[in-house]
Amino acid sequence: MHSLHNNLRLGLLGLLLLPATLLPAQTPSANPTDYARTIQATDLEKHLRIIAADDMQGRETGTPGQKKAAEYLAGQFAALGLKPIVKSEDGTLSYLQPFNLYKKVWGDLYVKAGGKTYAYPSDFALNGLLSVPEETSYETVFAGYGIKAGDYDDYANLNVTGKAVVLLEGAPSQEGALADWGRPDSWRTKAALAKDKGAAQVFIVSAESAEGYRQLLSQRTAMQGRFNRLSLKQNAEQLGSVGTFLINREIAAALLGTSPAKITQALEKAAKKNKPAAGSLKGGKISLKAERKEEIVQTENILGYLEGTDKKDEVMVISAHYDHIGVNPDGQVNNGANDDGSGTVSVLEIAQAFVKAKAEGQGPRRSMLFLLVTGEEKGLLGSEYYADINPVLPLAQTVCNLNIDMVGRVDDLHRGKSDNYIYVIGSDKLSSELHQISENANRRYTMMELDYKYNEPTDPERIYYRSDHYNFAKNKIPIIFYFNGLHADYHRPTDDVDKIDFSLAEKSARLVFYTAWEVANREGRLVVDSNKP
Repeated sequence: MHSLHNNLRLGLLGLLLLPATLLPAQTPSANPTDYARTIQATDLEKHLRIIAADDMQGRETGTPGQKKAAEYLAGQFAALGLKPIVKSEDGTLSYLQPFNLYKKVWGDLYVKAGGKTYAYPSDFALNGLLSVPEETSYETVFAGYGIKAGDYDDYANLNVTGKAVVLLEGAPSQEGALADWGRPDSWRTKAALAKDKGAAQVFIVSAESAEGYRQLLSQRTAMQGRFNRLSLKQNAEQLGSVGTFLINREIAAALLGTSPAKITQALEKAAKKNKPAAGSLKGGKISLKAERKEEIVQTENILGYLEGTDKKDEVMVISAHYDHIGVNPDGQVNNGANDDGSGTVSVLEIAQAFVKAKAEGQGPRRSMLFLLVTGEEKGLLGSEYYADINPVLPLAQTVCNLNIDMVGRVDDLHRGKSDNYIYVIGSDKLSSELHQISENANRRYTMMELDYKYNEPTDPERIYYRSDHYNFAKNKIPIIFYFNGLHADYHRPTDDVDKIDFSLAEKSARLVFYTAWEVANREGRLVVDSNKP
């Protein structure tokens, strides 16, 4: 015993005589709960009521509303004391990381028939990335319901090669005609069949009147938005020469050089004879132009940096996207309170918890990057720009990404069962250590139900690939994606602040904080020891 005591005493004396830089680093001794408690539901709500307000206009990428939100969020980073690290052209440092996106939009887009010109989107909707740069003429042909099912075939005696095909949504009334060919009445199925038969363009009567078309347009707002696409690359679209136009019956009659009444008579006559109506109308001539143009859209990510202590060259990223889908054609604002205002304000609260810890001399050992990205709704573009094109902090030194998207809402799968859960996605896909840290943090501090449904590679929603963490994961950086699930207000004007459960959002944000605390302060860097799908 005496000999052991002397050895210990000498060993301790030796450590005291070592230079401070050679002493082994220690994890902060503070209780992280002291800082997690600063993440408050009231603060989450305060910030969310600002960024999900109507005056942010749905925060669509590249719009004034998105830029107004960016200004507010950058101001919050500054108020917290996070450092700006993006070098501007004049050499100053900024919280904003600007970059260009390339937006394909419609130029001249019209259809002429019967002496009238029909315009997009007031008179027709269009599905397909169509390019007809010069006005082009077509003969039209009536293909009835445009169906081939069993013995029923609208194309049996009809040559549509190189012509503009006009057909009706729905199906004929003959029983059994469609029994062996699932959903032949789908307009997508009909369009594909017409193209296979050689159609140059496809017009589908999807509404009986102009008023019916207006209702159709409102329902298909999301579909139309797909064609104002954004890309990080110029000329990135794959354009086709055949489009699918959704029209009303009055316009269909003009395209065929006839009247709506004669279309109805042709259908009634065909039904009495139990035969297809295709080819029963003579057809006419039309011309159309569909021009695609490219515009530059300037947008920006928001970066706030907190320098670490002895492991400051290693970086941990906590992220969310602050963009949403903007304003509907009818003027309704998609406020995106849950998607992803909830994740955005969670990042603000987690950041202030770490800032407080540092101010009190409690780390973090690794540096922290609080990253709010834009362009997520356009295809994860902001995080792709950061990870693939301009990582301000080297990816090789980035140890982990914790990403928060849509928290604070109980989804349909948990409604009436649990309001104390979080979907944890990706925690085990690259690092078994990260998965265990997540489990331990929850067991010790938050005691939430960690639901791994969306972590299953066979899950049809493929959530793992649908938020910004994936641009880090594909670069072999361990990630966790925190998510409360989908609901009826997803991508709708009804995704409002009043539907957020801020107690659930608070608890979720605290779990992210506790997990981040351990990763940022542990001795060893996370190992990358797995590659799960």
